[in-house]
Amino acid sequence: MRYTQYLLPTLKETPADAEVISHQLMMRAGMIRKVAAGIYSYMPFGLRSIRKMEQIIREEMNKAGAIECLLPMANPAELWQESGRWEKYGKELLRFKDRKETDFCVGPTHEEVITDIVRNTVKSYKQLPLNLYQIQTKFRDEIRPRFGLMRGREFIMKDAYSFDLDDEGADSAYGKMYQAYRNIFQRCGLKFRAVEADSGAIGGSFSHEFMVLAESGEDAIVSCDACEYAANVEKAELIYRDIETPAATAELQKVDTPEQKTIEAVATFLNVEPSRLVKTLIVQTSDDEVLAVLLRGDRELNEIKLANLLEVDRVLLAEDAVVRQTTGAPTGFAGPIGLKIQVIADSEVQGMADFAVGGNAVDVHYTGVNLARDFTVSRFADIRQAVPGDPCPRCTDGKLESWRGIEVGHVFKLGTKYSEAMNATVLDAQGKSRPLVMGCYGIGVGRTVAAAIEQNHDEHGMALPMPLAPFQVLVSMVNPKDAAIREASESIYQQLLDLGVEVLLDDRDERPGIKFKDADLIGIPLRLTVGARNLKEGNVELKVRASGEQSLLPLADAARELQRLVVAALNR
Repeated sequence: MRYTQYLLPTLKETPADAEVISHQLMMRAGMIRKVAAGIYSYMPFGLRSIRKMEQIIREEMNKAGAIECLLPMANPAELWQESGRWEKYGKELLRFKDRKETDFCVGPTHEEVITDIVRNTVKSYKQLPLNLYQIQTKFRDEIRPRFGLMRGREFIMKDAYSFDLDDEGADSAYGKMYQAYRNIFQRCGLKFRAVEADSGAIGGSFSHEFMVLAESGEDAIVSCDACEYAANVEKAELIYRDIETPAATAELQKVDTPEQKTIEAVATFLNVEPSRLVKTLIVQTSDDEVLAVLLRGDRELNEIKLANLLEVDRVLLAEDAVVRQTTGAPTGFAGPIGLKIQVIADSEVQGMADFAVGGNAVDVHYTGVNLARDFTVSRFADIRQAVPGDPCPRCTDGKLESWRGIEVGHVFKLGTKYSEAMNATVLDAQGKSRPLVMGCYGIGVGRTVAAAIEQNHDEHGMALPMPLAPFQVLVSMVNPKDAAIREASESIYQQLLDLGVEVLLDDRDERPGIKFKDADLIGIPLRLTVGARNLKEGNVELKVRASGEQSLLPLADAARELQRLVVAALNR
């Protein structure tokens, strides 16, 4: 492709509404253009990366035995009402009526549609296992779309759905998809982690998120420094082996703590470490139950763990009025002593003694507090956020490390959540009707490309890995008016095309400085510069975008050497 015949509108300035690096660089490099909040057009340069991502996905999904289909964006409300998600999904579900006043939604995901297809076409266990996937545009009416393709309202997604007769088959399907996802992100040239995760609104019993590691990642994840364990902090398990409650050595004392409300302030006032305090949080569940939660003073509550423990949809900190009614004091002074509600404590608290707590009165705390003697805990459980240094729950020697990640893929073991709700059954070998056991598997296509930019860039622009780069080689004519430079550039360009290399020829009549700045911005992996000085010696200059390494190549060997480097990068 010739630059002069290509639509590649680069920008010198960063758009004011572009907050993260990928959004900034995709706009500046002419990959996307904003149409409305969270809705973007894919420009030719950006679409090439999107299509490469899709092709990698297709190849690995097909290799894993999945079959491609294409489902409609417009979904009838009756299917979503069958599954129960029409009411539960919330305002992110874009609902509309057709001319006959029939309710529809724009599909944010397609469990209902695919389950409807399978229940009407698959009748026997002999037709299983089955895995159907699509690559299609979705819409979720995000309340605050931001970060370009990282959190848009309209986006391209690969979603797959597996159907099996039993849990054993579903586990096998899950394992195949898990490995396919690892293959996909490895082929993309990305640094990533597969982490155990909460299933969220999709539902199901087990799931993994695939996280591209990047400092700008929205999600916090932990992984073991000694084994393969990794998890989203929302899901990360914490296990305390052989935990015992120490014997009490201090007497219970009520202490005045004037104007000391925070953990840090109280710890300083009492001249103890925050870890010697136990904080009491008054929370309220989605079922309107009010209870007290105890954590070590320097720890944070994991609301998702607590909600899962209580088997409720969500848990929120209680409002001040509820706290006052429950404890007799405003927020900031709650403690477990004398409370008439259920008290749940993090497992770590079980190993504490002689600690301090709130006194359920303004400017009052207790010191020398001990379990059993001074208050009763209904239940001990893992309900706190994991932090670096915590012991690994899978091995005996490992410690957890902390990372930032960008979620690009998610695999779920759904079980029979949708098949039972929608009566999707098959006959087994004994002729008995059984609900299908399902899994679902999603990849954000544009989001993965954006995450790749977040992971691969510098102050000059992006440096996408070869498998996702829009072009593999950029041939830059320093002066297209120079006959020798043009002839050499055109020759190399044609040789590369003949060798199957994806090449962009910068034949613009622009100053070299402008061309080099654009080259760094758009980040094509290999740049070959054809200039008069090197050409006199029979050479051209090669620059590797990611490393900045520069070298001279003989003009006669340049095309073959570039092809070799491209193939090596794709097979890495």
